[in-house]
Amino acid sequence: MTTPFKFVEWPCPAVGGDTRSEAALVFDRGRESRLLVIPPLFDEANKLRHTLVEVLRRLDASGIDGVLPDLPGCNESLAPLAEQTLENWRAAAAAATAHFGATGVLTVRSGALLRPSNVPGWDYAPQDGPKTLRSMIRARIIASREAGSEETRDAIEANGRAEGITLAGWHIGPALFAALEAAELATREDGVTVIEHETIGGRPAWLRAEPDFDADQADALAAIIAVAMRQPE
Repeated sequence: MTTPFKFVEWPCPAVGGDTRSEAALVFDRGRESRLLVIPPLFDEANKLRHTLVEVLRRLDASGIDGVLPDLPGCNESLAPLAEQTLENWRAAAAAATAHFGATGVLTVRSGALLRPSNVPGWDYAPQDGPKTLRSMIRARIIASREAGSEETRDAIEANGRAEGITLAGWHIGPALFAALEAAELATREDGVTVIEHETIGGRPAWLRAEPDFDADQADALAAIIAVAMRQPE
């Protein structure tokens, strides 16, 4: 029996114009319908990874290949997170889409900020940069207060812009921090559909304290994508 998925390396653009190898989890049987998933940024990627792998597993059973690539500085990547920029992540997402021949792209939460152009697909519960930072800053303020110190949002933001800062265990460099502060969701192109979480149902995985998995949510998300990708052109 063949293994349903495997890990492969792919050539990813690096900061400075070089290329480095990054990992990707793939369900690849050489089929015409191929979905690339751009996960959320930072801690939400950890909370949703199990669900996204299970979505790809369900799509594989429906005759659709799937790819979940690592972004530089994230997951198994050895690239320093503090050196990453929003533009480099966008270039990485576009390169992965081209390299794996994706015919559709699913972005999740803040992953929508990295959506490559001219590829149809879905944005699941998209979130812009300011909201992504806001929740992480709030968590840092609460953690500092519990440790007996006080930090203000203004001070954290100023430090993030000047030197970079660690939020929820992620060391964000100053260029990435400033870019996220201004990063709005792009105007949605034809062929890209928003999937609101209410359509999926249940408590969102990103609001849970620890990484968790809901089979019903994976079923619902996979079903939406499978129906569309199996439609004749």
